[in-house]
Amino acid sequence: MPDLLLELLSEEIPARMQRRAAGDLRKAVTNALVEGGLTYEGAREYWTPRRLTLDVRGVTARSADLSDERKGPRTDAPEKAIEGFLRSAGLSSVNEAEVRTDPKKGDFYVAVVKREGRAAEDIIAEAMPGIIRSFPWPKSMRWGKASANPGSLRWVRPLQSILCTFGPETEEPRVIVFSVDGIEAGNLTQGHRFHAPDPITVRRFDDYVAKLEKAHVVLDGERRKDMILTDARNLAFAHGVELVEDDALLEEVSGLVEWPVILMGEFQTDYLVIPDDVIRLTIKTNQKCFVCRDPNTGALTNKFVLAANIEAFDGGKEIIAGNGKVVGARLADALHFWNTDQANLPDLGELKASAAKFDLDLAKPLDQRMAKLDHLGVTFHAKLGTQGERVERIARLADELAPKVGADAHLARRAAVLAKADLTTEIVGEFPEVQGTIGRTYASLQGEDDRIATAIEDHYKPIGPSDRVPTEPVAIAVALADKLDTLVGFWAIDEKPTGSKDPYALRRAALGVIRIILENSVRLPLGNIVWPHFRSVVVEGANRLQQRQVGNITNLSNEGMPTKHAIHLALDLMEKLPSASAAFDHLSAEIRNHKYADLIAFFHDRLKVYLRDSGARHDLIDAVLSPSDDDLLVIVRRVEAFGAMLDTDAGTNLMAGTRRALNILAAEEKKDGEGAFDGPVERSLLDDPAEKELANVLDSVAHHVDEHIAREEYEPAFAALAELRPAVDAFFDGVMVNADDAAIRTNRLRLLASLRETTRKLADFSKIAG
Repeated sequence: MPDLLLELLSEEIPARMQRRAAGDLRKAVTNALVEGGLTYEGAREYWTPRRLTLDVRGVTARSADLSDERKGPRTDAPEKAIEGFLRSAGLSSVNEAEVRTDPKKGDFYVAVVKREGRAAEDIIAEAMPGIIRSFPWPKSMRWGKASANPGSLRWVRPLQSILCTFGPETEEPRVIVFSVDGIEAGNLTQGHRFHAPDPITVRRFDDYVAKLEKAHVVLDGERRKDMILTDARNLAFAHGVELVEDDALLEEVSGLVEWPVILMGEFQTDYLVIPDDVIRLTIKTNQKCFVCRDPNTGALTNKFVLAANIEAFDGGKEIIAGNGKVVGARLADALHFWNTDQANLPDLGELKASAAKFDLDLAKPLDQRMAKLDHLGVTFHAKLGTQGERVERIARLADELAPKVGADAHLARRAAVLAKADLTTEIVGEFPEVQGTIGRTYASLQGEDDRIATAIEDHYKPIGPSDRVPTEPVAIAVALADKLDTLVGFWAIDEKPTGSKDPYALRRAALGVIRIILENSVRLPLGNIVWPHFRSVVVEGANRLQQRQVGNITNLSNEGMPTKHAIHLALDLMEKLPSASAAFDHLSAEIRNHKYADLIAFFHDRLKVYLRDSGARHDLIDAVLSPSDDDLLVIVRRVEAFGAMLDTDAGTNLMAGTRRALNILAAEEKKDGEGAFDGPVERSLLDDPAEKELANVLDSVAHHVDEHIAREEYEPAFAALAELRPAVDAFFDGVMVNADDAAIRTNRLRLLASLRETTRKLADFSKIAG
């Protein structure tokens, strides 16, 4: 079967766009093949700084002939109905339609529309111009004379050539002819811009890869990464140092070179006084180079590794020297920032009030920075106050959380107070990526407890799904306080995520809370923390707005504030009630029933995503969760225990029997009304041995389940439920639920309702799929 080779050659494609763009090209082309009635065996995309390439194997040479039947009106239908049918089917007269007979409906017309298959070349040639013109680049440009014309091609950088060949291995491949803005598809490409710029004639993929390799182009991005990493490790080893590996940098560098040549540079040792993370980020951000460390001590050395895109005639000496100059200049800036951060701020006298508020020691650089953050009144959010006010809330919350997670409350509060201090440092201003990390370094330098320093760095974590979570108790308390304050605050002002929009990263914050709690096995019923914090945020927010002399709904609306957020409601009530606290208490039921409940539901949604990603069944999660559940660790343990029970034969059979009971109850409650059978079972009406046995076993099991739940023993609780299985099976084998006697029927349905009530102590079995 034929193979398709496609290459789009352009000027430099930004490294961050290459991998996704290659995937978008594969998706667009393969979708077009399928939509055109073709099949293929496999497709793989490739990318370099200048080209996107697609190799599609085993494409059918021609789409299949299709025959489509369209049923029309009866033969004796009105003439206008028949004419409308002929037009819609593309027929010129009834003679082109078939007449068929239905025993009930009589004779009717059928249009048989046949469509001949098309050659794959025609389908591809027709689809490709549209794919290229509508390519989803995040940013694109027009160029040349054609850019003045409406509808001219946009591409990430000027598109230079299109290569498109098609054919089986046993034959000479053919060029698929099409053009886009005057660029004709052909069988030519180019090699390395400097080493092999002349045109190269290409036949099929294997030939294409081999010729590119000779022309100093390594097509496979993963192979380029392996080459860079291997050569960099070996070069570092040869110089007696060890490469500091960085996956993100490696990905970026592999997108900057088509022919990687690894070189070793160095900078002045004077710059090694700068913190390691700052040196690494300076060299990574500005020069895309790797740093090296001493294999014995782990400390950074003055060596760095770079990947050039050319085999220089001088062995790379000029390239190394040029990179060394730039690295030195940037490290000189970083050293200046470092020294400035260690010196006293010039306006210490103005910071005394802020220092007193947070119990800060203005003899310490990081304390000065926190005092400055508060003194400047840097806004966190217009409706949630300043960074200083937010730090106050986080510190208060960390203090409260500390004993619940096994942390020292004094250390947790101190860590929370200093956690945002590095935001005003010169180094973080230049390198935002080191916030938290540089805070830890500065905290250690001024003699803070190691637990405080760790918490300052880790309170942002986890940033992504693969990032580690804090594990030290003080860090756990501060990280939870930071994320919970963010979530509560934005929920109070109705700034929650909608659809794909999440500008304040609230989904990430909720997932961070979930991971910290679960991965550290923290028992933390969220309601005990979140609800009081809701009160603090709303009361403080209302007081703050009142101090700004914003007195009523109209004025708030004029400021562009939503009319439904909790702070606004409390402020409006303050005209009638003595304080924001009284206003909140007046509104507490409304806020708890809506905003607080909605936030807990948001945690439930994020927990479901987390558990599903971990392999848990979605229906088990739904069955275990109830709207009031706020202890995430307990929820997970119940899901795990439920799954373990269902994996046993007894659990599977109990599931089947319980589902049968639930179906019967649902059907009968439709007749008699919901909850019609929730009363107690009348023992005197139990006459069948099987129903007597089920009633006895239910009493015993319900008692055991309650005991296990009270002790939070969920696996034994579910195991106790499984003991119902023999009695449930016997009941359905020998008892007619809908007896003729109304009293007996009601009593048996009450017995099934009792079964439902007992199982629901742990899970809602009706939500289990299958």
